[in-house]
Amino acid sequence: MEWLDFLRLPREWMWVQSVVAVSAAILFALAAHWLTVRLVLRAGRRDRRDARHSIIARVRRPLQWLYVTVAVSFVSRALPMSGDVRDMWERLLGFAFPALMGWFAVGVLDAVRLAVDLNTDITVEDNLAARRRRTRVAILGRIGSFFIAFLTICLMLLSVPGIRTIGVTLMASAGIAGLVVGAAAQPALKNLIAGIQMAFTEPIRLDDVVIMDGEWGRIEEIRLTFVVIKLWDERRLVVPVSKFLESSFQNWTRETSQLLGSVIWYFDPATDIARLRTIVGRAVEASARWDRRFWNCQVIDVAADAIQVRGLMTAKDASTAFDLRCEVREAVLAAVRAEMPEALPRRRVTMAEEAMTAAAQAA
Repeated sequence: MEWLDFLRLPREWMWVQSVVAVSAAILFALAAHWLTVRLVLRAGRRDRRDARHSIIARVRRPLQWLYVTVAVSFVSRALPMSGDVRDMWERLLGFAFPALMGWFAVGVLDAVRLAVDLNTDITVEDNLAARRRRTRVAILGRIGSFFIAFLTICLMLLSVPGIRTIGVTLMASAGIAGLVVGAAAQPALKNLIAGIQMAFTEPIRLDDVVIMDGEWGRIEEIRLTFVVIKLWDERRLVVPVSKFLESSFQNWTRETSQLLGSVIWYFDPATDIARLRTIVGRAVEASARWDRRFWNCQVIDVAADAIQVRGLMTAKDASTAFDLRCEVREAVLAAVRAEMPEALPRRRVTMAEEAMTAAAQAA
């Protein structure tokens, strides 16, 4: 049975046998780990080797410790140990093995997320599919990490006889454990469930342009229970996940990043509209920010002393649309001031005597 008996050492030197056996197991595990990593890195295309290095880096350390633990656990069965020492050793393995498996599983999820990030480019104009893929993987990855951590703790508790009942209870019913926590845990559980729902309904995605509570910004990060919005002035707005499912908000890039921007001017009622439309069109077409899809200029309202003119123009995304609107607004005002100053709004006042004289002459 004892495959280590080939050393034939005296009983007082049995510790040397144990040290040699454990050292050999560790060296074998490290060699197997090194070979596994090398084979994975050499597999596939050469131009993707840097990406594979980044992905393997997420799981290399937990995988190395897992190899060592399995090898030492296998060798320890043949080592001469007293009953108390063997019980302590088995309890240590009962703690270490689930912890390493959980560490490795979380590393695998992180590697999958990194692989998706490396293979999806959200800097292109049409990045809807890439943002959808990144968002779903990020949310599901965090949900998976939560449940892996929960299961790991349960398995570690099962290895301790004194608190094994706690581990069994946690594994049997997470709902009962949640009820024991009480009302304080309800917001966290609510946001956790909302995060799971968001992964499939996708009301928002990474890099979406949204308006939440009157603040304009981009979705910078989606966590398990909250979302971070990067506002236009570099501030960060942290919003609970459940709010995106319970409250209304504006999502400017839900289906596409392209937007239609508008600019409002006020001019004199006597303004030559055709000439003004030419000025607006010239300003839009001269801008490199216009995506060449559509522009328009219309009078949308008339007041006693001014008309309201609206210009519409398209751009590839929200940031470009904002800059385009500012550029066209300034260009049109400058052109009107230089070419047709009579179009600028003015207030007309008629004196009473002049009005009576004009009425008499008309009679």
